[in-house]
Amino acid sequence: MAVYKDKKRGTWYVSLYYTDWTGKQQRKLKRGFSTKKEAQDWERHFSLEKASSLDMTFGDFYKRYTDDVKPKLRENTWKSKEYVIELKILPYFKDLVMREITPRDVIAWQNEMRKCESQDGEKYKGTYLRKMQAELSAIFNHAVKYYELPKNPAVIAGPLGQHHADEMLFWTKEEYMRFIPEVANKTYSYMAFELLYWCGIRIGELMALTPADFDFDKNKLSIHPCMTIWIWMRWLG
Repeated sequence: MAVYKDKKRGTWYVSLYYTDWTGKQQRKLKRGFSTKKEAQDWERHFSLEKASSLDMTFGDFYKRYTDDVKPKLRENTWKSKEYVIELKILPYFKDLVMREITPRDVIAWQNEMRKCESQDGEKYKGTYLRKMQAELSAIFNHAVKYYELPKNPAVIAGPLGQHHADEMLFWTKEEYMRFIPEVANKTYSYMAFELLYWCGIRIGELMALTPADFDFDKNKLSIHPCMTIWIWMRWLG
């Protein structure tokens, strides 16, 4: 048994040995549990993680996925993944055992996502739904490739969303010139629309601008290539 009572402190602790990734035995000591059950739960989660067992929950596996994948990605790339996973995927799957998740579970989740609405009351765009599906499938693919999950239930369940964005609408110059006087008395809106239209920048690029990006001596505006996409996903809800 790896769980013990600390009689001096009146708390419980875990002391166990495990084999690390180099094949060496290491000791793990974790103190400060209020109850024996808390200590046993921690021991179970730790042992499953170190054993690479997919009897762990989806939530526990996500922590391992984070440790494996996050160091390989740019900060903004990871944030966009993290936001979708933690808002749209973990609430539904976190307590399910990885090995027991079925295509039916994924289909039920897909149907829930199709019903969801963004903060403006609109159904989620097909491309956003596809992003959710891609992140879920990536987690299962990681489990298949590195942790011996037999199959990816998200692939079997089939796609969610659409591959291509809806057709983009745009203003002609004549249409824009009719519009812009309507916001001429709203300084911030006017400047924002002028930048968007004449510079051809994206909304995310506009929102990322700071005073340091404007060089009025050289008539130069610096646009950052890497935008924090996750901010816009927060707005989508």
